[in-house]
Amino acid sequence: MANIGNLNLNYIQYGKGKDIVLLHGWGQNIAMMQPLGNELSNCRITILDFPGFGESEEPKESWTVEDYSNLLHELLTELKIKNPILIGHSFGGRVAIYYASKYPVEKLVLFGSPCIRHKRKSMKEKTLKFAKKVPGMRKISEIAKKYIGSTDYKNASPIMRDTLVKVINQDLSDCARKIECPTLLIWGTLDEAAPIEDARELEKLLKDGALIELEGCTHYAYLEALPRVVSILKKFI
Repeated sequence: MANIGNLNLNYIQYGKGKDIVLLHGWGQNIAMMQPLGNELSNCRITILDFPGFGESEEPKESWTVEDYSNLLHELLTELKIKNPILIGHSFGGRVAIYYASKYPVEKLVLFGSPCIRHKRKSMKEKTLKFAKKVPGMRKISEIAKKYIGSTDYKNASPIMRDTLVKVINQDLSDCARKIECPTLLIWGTLDEAAPIEDARELEKLLKDGALIELEGCTHYAYLEALPRVVSILKKFI
């Protein structure tokens, strides 16, 4: 446990060699990245619980991707980790994209990491937006959020709900264009949270990027095809 930015931050570290930092997705924790880290233990592995998840303390106010990236930088500075290999899944990939656009990174690996913001509103969401504009409907719309929102949204505290909204509404296209390091995208073709089309668009933004599509895999492709993913990573890093 470390105290970073006045927050208690849970992390684990093991192995020796190159520094690999594993960043979990929204609503997850260290345990979700350990199967991967255990297969790469010929390197020094660092995995953290992001603030608001696992055993780490929740932020005092809602955060942006930039806030999470800056906290990550503070932790790595504290641990004397420079120029790491960053591997991020989903939300963790968003943080990795921002981090790599601002700080030195040797290599970057992204699993199902939404980067480009697309407006994909369901009929329920459209109805909710309309209800907010109708006199007397605002209170009802606030109640409806609990039932219309995603599972992640409904399970979150008020601070983390606001954080989630900020995170998913932030377009990181400009950040992706600034990344200088070799970047590998590993994506499931059946990913619904971050469709494969998003990965193909992201690949075009990167200066040195390559996309590997895993047929028949979902948003958790890195776990569903763990042996293949580990083999790919060992060659890449």
